[in-house]
Amino acid sequence: MEAMIKVAAIDDQGYLLDPADWNEDLARELARQENIELGEQHWTAIRFMRDFFAEHQVIPDVRFVMRHLGERHGGGRNLVFELFPYGYVRQACRIAGMRKPRSWSTG
Repeated sequence: MEAMIKVAAIDDQGYLLDPADWNEDLARELARQENIELGEQHWTAIRFMRDFFAEHQVIPDVRFVMRHLGERHGGGRNLVFELFPYGYVRQACRIAGMRKPRSWSTG
């Protein structure tokens, strides 16, 4: 029997209205909708984003996520975009349960 996924309020583009509604089952479902199977590197990025948001109340810039992934897993600057091929905002922020950024300069 599949785990019940908490119903969360989302906007018309699939971003959570309240990041507190996020949980890992919801992340798996959002990733499934993006045809992404979450692996260790995805979770490293997602958990860093969640922790950063909890501490600073802002979504981390993609550069911080790149640096964190590099420290934990090695790899180049493009690892975030290999993990989330349609972009940091479109996929990583949605799956990590962030609100849609008002403006963003990167993918």
